[in-house]
Amino acid sequence: MIAFFEASRKKLRLLILPLFTFALAACDPAALGSLTNTGGPKIDANAPVAVALLIPRGGSASDNLLAQNLENAARLAIRDLDGVQIDLRVYGTAGSAANASSAAAQAVSDGAKIILGPVYGEAANAAGLAAAQGGVNVLSFSNNPTIAGGNVFVLGPTFSNTADRLVGYAKRNGKDRIVVLHSDDVAGQLGRNAIQQAISANGATLAGTVDYALSQEAVVAAVPRVRSTVDSSGANAVFMTTSSATALPLFAQLLPEAGVTSATSQYIGLTRWDIPAQTLTLPGIQGGWFALPDPGASSAFEQKYSGAYGSSPHPLAGLAFDGIAAVGALVKTGKGDALTGASLTQGAGFQGATGIFRLRPDGTNQRGLAVATIRNQGVVILENAPKAFGGAGF
Repeated sequence: MIAFFEASRKKLRLLILPLFTFALAACDPAALGSLTNTGGPKIDANAPVAVALLIPRGGSASDNLLAQNLENAARLAIRDLDGVQIDLRVYGTAGSAANASSAAAQAVSDGAKIILGPVYGEAANAAGLAAAQGGVNVLSFSNNPTIAGGNVFVLGPTFSNTADRLVGYAKRNGKDRIVVLHSDDVAGQLGRNAIQQAISANGATLAGTVDYALSQEAVVAAVPRVRSTVDSSGANAVFMTTSSATALPLFAQLLPEAGVTSATSQYIGLTRWDIPAQTLTLPGIQGGWFALPDPGASSAFEQKYSGAYGSSPHPLAGLAFDGIAAVGALVKTGKGDALTGASLTQGAGFQGATGIFRLRPDGTNQRGLAVATIRNQGVVILENAPKAFGGAGF
């Protein structure tokens, strides 16, 4: 156990600062507002529809790789459209808010009827402000709910969606007294809020919250506080916001050693516990629950992308595919108001790269997720992702 503890400490030191620096940058932009949007430009569904794609091309090497993957996925989705013509116009933003604002304004001037992207929260916020002047909606690739609203939608998976899926499952399976364990940075606070809202919405009980600062010492010090909270509240679940790249390996070791195990206080994770694959080998999280996109749909998209481009898609590439899929499905209706906010938020949703999804009037999204656990260092699906809205978890 000592060797594993040392490995956990090293991983925490090496990865905690870069990860949470990114999270802070992603959560900082000012919100556009939460007003419901029903407007948008009129289109001629029988003619090519101009769609702008804003990608971080021209930035770092990693941004350029992501940019190419997003463009590839968008073009892959266009090939699947039946009877719909998309005039895709690609604009590079180099990942900056200023460039995103200029690109969005240029796209609207060029006649774009809808904008897909950009990726980063500040850039998406800026693009939304610029596009609003022309009455054009933006389907950003961000997962930051603070920028959602008005003419900006976020396509990225949200904490709220994941928390609601998992708390709903936990409630139905008798794990209804939940302690929330979260980091005290912005991302951790957003995760905590999402879990607390899900607990309230699903009729579960918030048994307590335990926070910790972003250091090894603070993580270690949080463990007895978790034990005390679980014991005093009679909690039967611990919902963690941490990821495998930060404090999860340490909690996975220290919580069981303190007597808080998933067997008695069900571990639930807000992040993917199957990525990277090494996470599955952590003894402490065997039996833990987490959510993931529809495995069948995800595999089909990966195979389609690999067949077309000879490499695996970037984890975010499917968001561009989703944007085109949604636009295509709406344009196929033949209606002139197909790309208005009212149409984008129709309840039936869309079939995307990783399963079903739909856009909410507040600019956030809901995705069909499976609930999984870890057994014998492998992923086991406990409840399948729904194939249509109205099924399990919805």
